[in-house]
Amino acid sequence: MSTTETKQAIRQDGKVVKDTLLDIRNLKTYYPVKGGFLKRTVGHVKAVDNISFEIKKGETLGLVGESGCGKSTTGRTILRLLKPTEGQIIFDGKDITNITGAELRKARRDFQMVFQDPYASLNPTQSVGSIISEPIRNFEKRNKEELKEEVLELLSRVGLPPEAYDKYGHEFSGGQRQRIGIARALALKPKLIIADEPVSALDVSVQSQVLNLLKELQGEFDLTYLFIAHDLSVVKHMSDRIGVMYLGNMVEIASNESLYAEPLHPYTQALISAIPEADPKKKKERIVLQGDVPSPQNPPTGCAFHTRCPMAKEECSKVKPVLKEVKPGHQVACILY
Repeated sequence: MSTTETKQAIRQDGKVVKDTLLDIRNLKTYYPVKGGFLKRTVGHVKAVDNISFEIKKGETLGLVGESGCGKSTTGRTILRLLKPTEGQIIFDGKDITNITGAELRKARRDFQMVFQDPYASLNPTQSVGSIISEPIRNFEKRNKEELKEEVLELLSRVGLPPEAYDKYGHEFSGGQRQRIGIARALALKPKLIIADEPVSALDVSVQSQVLNLLKELQGEFDLTYLFIAHDLSVVKHMSDRIGVMYLGNMVEIASNESLYAEPLHPYTQALISAIPEADPKKKKERIVLQGDVPSPQNPPTGCAFHTRCPMAKEECSKVKPVLKEVKPGHQVACILY
């Protein structure tokens, strides 16, 4: 097998994807905690604490974990909406970790974000046409007719009528607003879209429509997704590979099939055990975790999960496990492996 073939990955729809688009190396994002009369930094919230992963061109990496585990901070740091404390962000072969100004602005046209709240992410003073055309106006030159035609094409592609062009965000439902947000993200034909809980604020009846639209657009526009969510059923439907985060740490990364068929990390096992069975007659053993998630300002020593882990040993409180490949394409951070 050639070197090129060994780098290939297979997406859920059977499409072959090649090469690495996004390479995250030892990424840390800490928020300073101020205290005292002079408001000096007295500590840090370790929102993202030394994680590494990569995403191949054309695939979807799902990122899951409980609220507060660092998923959204990871996405915002990759977009450089937040400045990383340490580590590297390699996008399409270029290190964008510390770029600023015009260089960062130029790079940002290749990665966009679909936000969680479709009600808050649209400017209420702008028409839909203005919202979707703004990225194009910022980066490219178009006359009014060309610009409107391009926006109308995007509206059609996300399932909205031409009449939406002159309307405002408040005139649409949540699902329609999210479609507007998706059209805006597509306007510059980006290589990577970070979808941060894109359906969690929508009715269940609408969620599947938006998810299916995202999958259709991926093939049509040759998109790569970082799909952030806490709902494991949604992530399973969308992702080719899945990364599991706990308290700022990446604890497991595997293909969709491998993670659900044989989860290795005790935390992943607990998350998957909580997924309801479609068949009410089928019984499933639930793993109930004890205690609360520790504070990211003062995380436990050793393995961050050891205070809640049903399989913890004395060594777990002393040694911080590193993410390592224990099976082909299956990485886990646990001393049990």
